[in-house]
Amino acid sequence: MFDVAIVGAGPVGLYLGALLLQEGLTVRILEQRTTPNPQSRAIGIHPPALSALGRAGVAAGMTAEGVQISRGIARSAGREVARLSFTHPSAQHPFVLTLPQTRTEALLAARVRELDPAAVVRGFHVDSMHDAGPFVTLSGRLADVEQQEVCQARFVVGADGAHSVLRRLLGIPTSGRDYPDTYLMGDFPDTGTDGAAAVLHLEPGGIVESFPLPGGLRRWVVHTDSLLEHATAEDLAGIVGNRTGVVLEAGANSMLSAFGVRVRMARRMVAGRAALVGDAAHEISPIGGQGMNLGWLDAAALAPIIAAALQGKPTGLRLENFERTRMAAARAASRQAWLNMALGRAVPPSFLAMRHTVLRPAFRLAAVQKLAARRFTMQ
Repeated sequence: MFDVAIVGAGPVGLYLGALLLQEGLTVRILEQRTTPNPQSRAIGIHPPALSALGRAGVAAGMTAEGVQISRGIARSAGREVARLSFTHPSAQHPFVLTLPQTRTEALLAARVRELDPAAVVRGFHVDSMHDAGPFVTLSGRLADVEQQEVCQARFVVGADGAHSVLRRLLGIPTSGRDYPDTYLMGDFPDTGTDGAAAVLHLEPGGIVESFPLPGGLRRWVVHTDSLLEHATAEDLAGIVGNRTGVVLEAGANSMLSAFGVRVRMARRMVAGRAALVGDAAHEISPIGGQGMNLGWLDAAALAPIIAAALQGKPTGLRLENFERTRMAAARAASRQAWLNMALGRAVPPSFLAMRHTVLRPAFRLAAVQKLAARRFTMQ
């Protein structure tokens, strides 16, 4: 019998586990994968999330390894359209941090191991759940083991992503839609002169984004006409070159991924002795890099409520408020992601030129700069 069982050992589940272990609670984090995910799709860590990560003792290590992006630049046809500083919205973290998800998870996993070396159980596939009132029983099987395994806990949290098993077992429906937007992204050696700036190339064929990464790399993301599941590094380098003139070394590509966009919102985040956080509760567009950060902020809000509930304190109203405020935050992030996508779609050159004539003078205004910076940094 544990205090809390967390389903999912991704960045959100590991972070929540660290917070709860620090409170002296007994925790088991059940992960279906036998090894950590080698792909680093998520790279952006925004100031509010970095502040929350500090509560788990990992923010300093992440900041030491990551790249601090203090400004963003928008270009079109090689000319600067707008420039945005990220130094003002947060005095504590005046930047957006980029760090590959593999390193983010590794640092969180190391912190969990410091607190409890046995907390993470890998290869555990949850099959069923039974809420007995005082506690919840999760049944499943371990990889390569025939017999059924059982984990009992006083509270259960689903941090198992967009295809959440726990959400399905709880019978919580979702609503949302699939968007027509598709993207191709990859990591290449950074041979340019933009340094620690994020760059958005606003071109008629669609947006081209680039972000600096540790190790002298740069991530490139392009809007595509269709999902290019079988694209090569040469294909991505070709799109970037055709739209921006930037030459990428295709042979030195270290990550390549095509993805579509969909939005899904769970109808509830709390059900009995169970709760959902992160993508299990709300899946939004990855454009803007808000999803992982939203999950961390969910966990930061939920952890003290769980601790209080396990101490016998009344938490009904706090859980209701948690569900209401975190779903509102997810809807706000989803709206911002939609605006980010709309900005990056292919448009006629005449419309693009007209839009730039509005953006250039607008971004010279301090009020617009402040609002845009707060939006892009999740403030």
